[in-house]
Amino acid sequence: MKQTVLVVGLGLIGGSIAMNVSKKEDVFIIGMDGDEDTLNMALKQGVIDQAAFNFKEAVIEADVCILATPISITIEYIHRLENIQLNKPLLVTDVSSVKNQVLEAANRLNNPLLSFVGGHPMAGSHKQGYTAAKPHLFENAIYVLTPSIHANEKEADRLKALFSETHARFLIFTTEEHDEMTAVISHFPHLIASSLVHQARGWEETHPYIKHLAAGGFKDITRIASSNPKLWQDIFFQNKDLLISMLDDWIGEMDKIKTYLSENEKEKTFKYLSDAKLYRDGLPVKEKGAIPAFYDVYVDIHDQPGAIRDVIGILAEEAISIKNIQILEIREGITGVLRISFATSKEQLKSKQILGQYHYEVMIQQ
Repeated sequence: MKQTVLVVGLGLIGGSIAMNVSKKEDVFIIGMDGDEDTLNMALKQGVIDQAAFNFKEAVIEADVCILATPISITIEYIHRLENIQLNKPLLVTDVSSVKNQVLEAANRLNNPLLSFVGGHPMAGSHKQGYTAAKPHLFENAIYVLTPSIHANEKEADRLKALFSETHARFLIFTTEEHDEMTAVISHFPHLIASSLVHQARGWEETHPYIKHLAAGGFKDITRIASSNPKLWQDIFFQNKDLLISMLDDWIGEMDKIKTYLSENEKEKTFKYLSDAKLYRDGLPVKEKGAIPAFYDVYVDIHDQPGAIRDVIGILAEEAISIKNIQILEIREGITGVLRISFATSKEQLKSKQILGQYHYEVMIQQ
């Protein structure tokens, strides 16, 4: 028997989920999105079977509802669910990166036919919209589930089965565990990346060439600052209490290193940097995390005609798709003039192996 799945919001995450769910033969997918062109594209590609324009009518038809919308809008939809007369059980999930207020709203639902399991696929891209969606987005990524008080392990298992084609790794956390961990490794780093960009912009008035120097490592560590500002404004205010607390911790941390420098504490400074390196080097290499990963290889080539063409030609012969290519003017700590970006770690590793066979010096940053 087919189950009807409603996907509300066919952007990067919702579109990618729909692409995976559509691989299953026992589902009928209804898509809902504010952009009619997106709906038409998804219909044409066979990602959805039907377009919907009325939330209430679509929910009544659905067995599963996936709310892939910004957090504040997701909460509004959850409130609306309470007033919809259902004629069969409905399992609801979301994709929000902050869970506290979402689960508060879900826990207030009184309809016995409704069950809610929060979801957060910890993968993404710095691009947005349906055109950026891809079926392999969640491969090897952690997908956190946070069941409400009205759900149990059975509902969580049902979602795992529905999303099995994503090839994600599912973990179950409490709301508090989820929000604290994502604040540390996703939300707060985004805040810091944005502040670094503002600092660089402030120095540009007296150092006009700073923008050119920032094209190297600085641009890498601040990539997340290029993400959707509206989305991140929503995230910051949904998780503001934790972020304020972390800002206090961060200021204390910066005061400490400031003291080391002002008092010429070289040994303490070395230990500070050494401890950070040790912990960072111990982080998992192959797992996807909360911050979108980039699968780059750095190739050392000589400045001569046809050098870039030769590298691209080798990869093209192996049918490896290149997402981006850049000549690095600033490359401290990196061996390689050419940075080539790929969509997956599989393509990254294959490219390194193949180019190595052609005696290119190739580096992957871990």
